Parts: sequence; C-alpha cells; structure tokens
Amino acid sequence: MTSHAELHVELLDLLGEKGVSVELAARERASIDGSRMSPVISELLPLGLADLVAYPASADEIAATIAASVRHGVPITPRGKGTGNYGQAIPMSGGLVLDMSRARAIVEVGDGFITAEAGATMVSLELAANKAGQQILMYPSTAQSSLGGFISGGSGGTGSIKHGMLHHGFVRALDVVHAMPDAELLHVDGQAAEPYIHNYGTAGIIARATVALEPLQEWQGFFASFDTFEQALSVIRPFADLEPTPRLVSADMATLANALPADPGIPTDRASLRAILDVASIDAARKLVEDAGGRVDDVREGAQTSMKISMMSYNHPIEWLQKSYPNTYFHVEVAGDALIDRIDEVHAVYPGGMLHIEAQKGRPIGMLAGEYRSADEVVAGFERLTALGVGFHNPHQWNVDYEPERTAQTAAFTDPDGLLNPGKLQAKPLVSTGSQA
Repeated sequence: MTSHAELHVELLDLLGEKGVSVELAARERASIDGSRMSPVISELLPLGLADLVAYPASADEIAATIAASVRHGVPITPRGKGTGNYGQAIPMSGGLVLDMSRARAIVEVGDGFITAEAGATMVSLELAANKAGQQILMYPSTAQSSLGGFISGGSGGTGSIKHGMLHHGFVRALDVVHAMPDAELLHVDGQAAEPYIHNYGTAGIIARATVALEPLQEWQGFFASFDTFEQALSVIRPFADLEPTPRLVSADMATLANALPADPGIPTDRASLRAILDVASIDAARKLVEDAGGRVDDVREGAQTSMKISMMSYNHPIEWLQKSYPNTYFHVEVAGDALIDRIDEVHAVYPGGMLHIEAQKGRPIGMLAGEYRSADEVVAGFERLTALGVGFHNPHQWNVDYEPERTAQTAAFTDPDGLLNPGKLQAKPLVSTGSQA
C-alpha cells in the first residue's frame, strides 16, 4: 500500500469511519479557502488537492492524527473553518488536511481566561464568556472563525482598538503538537506561546488554547452617515479616543456602502460609519458625528448587531464589492495618517481606488480597493504608497510573513521532515510584501 493508503487504514481505526475520508468531494471541499478574494491567487488556482481528510473530535485526537501522519511521512495541512483568505489552508503538497472543526469543546471559563479546543468558534467563546459576566478581548471580523484558525492565521479584529493584535497579550497558553512520530500535546505558556502565533501551523499545530477575558461591557451598534467620505474620515481619530474605548469603528465611501447589504442604518449614496460602542460613549459619539456634519441613523442593542457590524469590517467590504461587481476589485492592507490627511493621493494610487478605514490607537488602518488589472500593477502601487508615508501589507500571498526567520528556526526542531503545511514557510512572496501595515 502507498503511505496515504496505510495512513487511511490507521486513521479509520483511530477516528472511525466518520473521522476520515478519501472521497473526492470531501477532499475538494477541504482543499479550498477564501483565496478567491485575491485575483492574483485566483489566477493560480487550484493550488493543491488533499489525498485524505481527517476530522479529529478532540485535542487528543488531533495529536494522535498528527503522529500517525508523521509516521507515514504524509504532509499535514491544518484547517479550521476555512475562512482564511489567502491560501494558508490549501494543501499545496497534497497529503492530509487536518480539519479541526469538530474539536470544539470549551474546556473552562475562569476569571480572566477561557480555554477551548482549536475548532471552537470565536462566537461560541464570546457567548460562553458573556454567561460568566466577561468578554473575549477580540475576535476576527468573521466571528464564526475557529479559535485555532484565528490564532494561527489572524492578526486582530473587533477589540483591537484597545487590545492591539494577537501577540499583544491575547494568548495566555497553547497546547501545540509538533511533527513527531510520537507526537503529544505540548503545553506552552506566555512568551513560550508566541512562536506559534500567525504562522499557519508551520512550526506546530494548535490543538487547544487559553485566551484572555475582561469584564463584560454593554455594547451597542452605532450607525451614522455623511454627505462626503472626508467628513467621515474627520471623526476616525476622535472615535478611537472615545472612552470607554470602542470595540470597532469602520467607515466607507458611498460606493462601498452601496455594495453592503440593504440596511436602514446604512443609507445608500452616503458615506457610512459603523461602530460598536460602550453605551456610556453613545452621546459623545453622536456629538462627534453631528459636529462633523453627519447624522446618526440608528443605535441598536444585541450581540447580533455587533456580529453584523464585524462582518462589514476589515477586508469584508472588499468581499461585498466583489459580489456586487464580479471580477473587478482587489485590495491592499494599508496604515498611517496619510489615509486621512492625503486621502485623494491614496485613492489615486490604483484606478478606481476606494479606502475602507478602521479606527486604531496611534494610526488608522484600512483596506485600499482598486480595479484589478495585473499583479504587476499591484506591485507598482507599493512604491507610490511608500512615498505617501503609507505602511502596507500585501495580502496576495500564502507564505508566512510574520517573524518568518524565527518560524523557520523553530520549525527546524518542531518539524524536522518539513511536513507541517508545506509550501507556506518556504514559499517566496508572489509579489514584494513591503512594509508591514
């Protein structure tokens, strides 16, 4: 038998018939993610096809599955909910896709922390924390993302205005699995967990995680609109400084707002601002909007409202644009005061340029959309962004771009045979990454 066939037999014994599949339909589903959002990557698809898919239902089964795969020399591509946008979960070398979405137990909710298995969704963690009078520090714009997927492939999200990015104290501890034939769960705390964050499982696969909680706040969804995008931009920095600190503040020009789902809080043909605010800051936020010439269209309660606003933040407006105008837009992640102070020049970097902006402490960040023509044109814009003082990150690539040298050094010991998500650590960027946004 081939190594894949031998592994299949072993996994059937370990996980049962419903815990592993070699059916083509299952393999195809497990071999795609959200990378079609990138027209650069879309031109290269398909990038790989799994030979088999495993569905471990617990952290211990994750470790046992990895150990079996290593013993048979089969590459392992970890997968959460498949919501990653840029190919990080595509099995470029074939082999095993390790689908961890069934390992979703919430193990413990304590004072200031929550522990859960890698497949638990961020929204389930938030709800569990809320029942204990707490909230998670942040969750990604796709709130249905898995915990392991967010830590392995995310950066920040709803809550980042106050708490920064993943490596700023969000992760308390991890149970990780190295690519060893006798692999077991390895517990790492504090700084020892840092090398496993945002490297797509190339240095170790996260099976269980403990992340920080804080006291529960009363959040409300805040919807405002303006005659012009410049008016909306004028309040982005003041909104970031509201007290208590907002959980999220996003703004778009009318073209982007028109592509969003119909909502009376997001009137068409007007620049839109959406925020998740502590109830104590609503009056101050209302004054900021009205003083800038805008109007408050709605204020809503409930967790569903917060989740909806999150799904319109960060790179999600690009997704809505692409749905409204197929085969048209791409985006680049950007940051810096020039997004506000030199917006006309920023928009001019790419044909059809439109900025989606997010409030942050220190400097705003955003997603600059443009009309896609070629990868070369994407690259050509990087130099112009740099000249404007705009920090940028190229999302049209699948390689590890956060601490790649450290990750490679770690993987030399944790993955000596190069079986963990191959192609993601060694791959060169499709185009230059530039400075980090």
